This record gives sequence, structure tokens and C-alpha cells, in this order.
Amino acid sequence: MKHYQICQRCVMDTSDPDIRFDEDGNCNHCETFLEESKSIKPQGLEREQRLKDLIESIKKSGKNKKYDCLIGVSGGTDSSYVAYIVKELGLKPLAVHMDNGWNSEESVKNIRNLCTRLNIDYESYVLDWDEFKDIQLSVLKSSIVEVEIPTDVAIVSILHKVASRNNIKYIIGGGNYATEGILPDLWFYNPKDLKLLKSIQKQFGSKKIKTFPTFDWKAEIFYKFIKRIRMVYLLNLLPYDKQEALSILKDKVGYHEYGGKHHESVYTRFIQSYFQPVKFNLDYRRATLSSQICSGSVTREEALKQLEELPYNIPQVKKDKDYVSKKFGITLQEFESILNAPPKSYKDYPNDEKWLTFIYNLYKKYINA
Repeated sequence: MKHYQICQRCVMDTSDPDIRFDEDGNCNHCETFLEESKSIKPQGLEREQRLKDLIESIKKSGKNKKYDCLIGVSGGTDSSYVAYIVKELGLKPLAVHMDNGWNSEESVKNIRNLCTRLNIDYESYVLDWDEFKDIQLSVLKSSIVEVEIPTDVAIVSILHKVASRNNIKYIIGGGNYATEGILPDLWFYNPKDLKLLKSIQKQFGSKKIKTFPTFDWKAEIFYKFIKRIRMVYLLNLLPYDKQEALSILKDKVGYHEYGGKHHESVYTRFIQSYFQPVKFNLDYRRATLSSQICSGSVTREEALKQLEELPYNIPQVKKDKDYVSKKFGITLQEFESILNAPPKSYKDYPNDEKWLTFIYNLYKKYINA
């Protein structure tokens, strides 16, 4: 077993078994972040020019149309700030929200206030709960770390379908390098792998995938190469400080802060703060804080202080565990059995990783260079 070690520059540690350290004690994650940020998150005049070019391209694509871009809104800080920024930049967004049955009250209020105050047209898509619940529970039972695949792929599918229907060429995502640039490979896998999802559902589920919005390598080809729909991340071309964004949102749109990253969803809050740390020894806060350290928005000392606390609030996690179990229709004993089952990798199930990697590399080389 690898002895414990923590990076001397960020706070990534040997909870990622693939982590590597140089002679100064700095890890491969922050080294890669700092190198890639030069192109992903440019500075100065280059950033200004790339932002200007992108906005001009978006406006040109939407000339004489009702909308020139699509934004997904979750009620979280990143997507809400994107909505605010696109209006400030004079774009014509259509907002889309996917309701998977786990929205917190705060997220619903945030979305309503955001779209009303910014005068943004808004569409909501509600998933069939019985079908989605069965798929979500199947992935949980599979013991892979990527338990949010059903939600992630449904969002991608709905966004592309709505963009295609409205002839919108740009989807502006809330993802950003400043807070998400560091993420170990073993902590994440492409949610667009329908072969993986179907194999897990076949083994652990009780229902067939019928109405659930899916996405696979064929859809990737159709939307990227034929429809020429681009997913862009505007926040990478702007100075982005989360606390400053929160302050602006509270002042301009009456935003309600809800806690940790992606905690606008009750399920995501429970998964990231409790299930993954306990089952996989995986604390997403390390990745987020390490990204912020490298971006300069928090100090390493501040990050280490945050990590001294448990990733979850004990009274809250007890409530969430009861709530999640009841919503899934399982007993607490059945949940504990899932929690204590040996962890697995997506590689333990049939998957389309090779196809998806090939298509992504092709797109990056010829279209999104």
C-alpha cells in the first residue's frame, strides 16, 4: 500500500492512487493544471480577444433568430452566474432545466428568481420518476464511483435535443477550469457511454430504458459533426471568483446560497458529501480546493483548514440517508448493503470508452482546435 502523501502546492493526496509527486513534493495534478490553464484559461489581451471572437460568433449564429445560445440552469452558482453574464454580454439565451426529482427548495427559488429578473425564457423537463429512480438505483448498486451518470447524461441529452430543435449552435456550460480543472481520472468517467449504462441497468435494474433521455457515441457524431452544435465554457474566458459571483447574484437576482458545490441537488449533496467519501475514500472538496489554490482564489492554508472538518454534517446526513432510502423505496439495511459492497470500476462492465475517446480526439483535432 502506498504511504500517505499530500501535495505541497495543492491539497491532492494519495486518496488518488494514481497521483505522482516530483522531487519538490508537488503533484502531477497541479502541474498539469498550471500548464493547461495557459491555453484553456488565457490571460490579458489574448483572453479579451478570444472572448470577443466567441461572442461575435454566437451573435452571428443567432442573427434573425429568437435565441442565439442555450444555457442549462440548475440553481447552482456556476450556471446562475453564466445566465447573468450572457445577458450582460447582450446574448439571447434560452434556459433549460432538467428536473430529476431531487431539486432542493433553494434551487427551485434560484431558478425562478434568475429567469424572472433577467427576463430569460425558460423550459423545464421533468423525467419519468419511476424509470429514472430504477436507473439511478441500478448505478448505485453497480458500485462504480460515477454514480451521477444518469443525471449527467440526461442533462447532456436534453440540452442537445433542445438546441437542435431551436436551431441553436451554441450551448454555454457552467463548467469552469478555475474550480473544476483538477479531477483525477479514477474519480470520473464519460457519462455519454450508453453501452455502460445499459449493461448496468440490465444487471441491476427492474425496468427497461424507454423514455429516459440517453446519449451515446452516435449522438456525439450527429450533434458535433452534422448539426455542428458546440459546447463552450464562457467562464474560462472571464475572471471567475466564486465568492464574487455569489455576491453579484445575491444583489442582482436575489440568489439563495445553499452550501457546497453542486448541493443544489439533495441527492448530489448526499453522494458527494457522504456516499463517495465513505465508500470510495473520495472527497471532491480536495479536487475543487486544489483547483482554486492553483487559480489563486484560496490559499493552501485555507483549504487545509476546510479539510479538517468532515465533508458531511452528521445530523444532515442522517436526514438525507433516510430521505434517499425512502425515495428509492429501499430500507436502510439495503442502503447499507450497497454502501458496504466492494467498489468497482466502469471497466468491470461492457463500455464504449474506445469509441468515445476516438470521437472526442477527432472533434478536438478538426473542429474545436
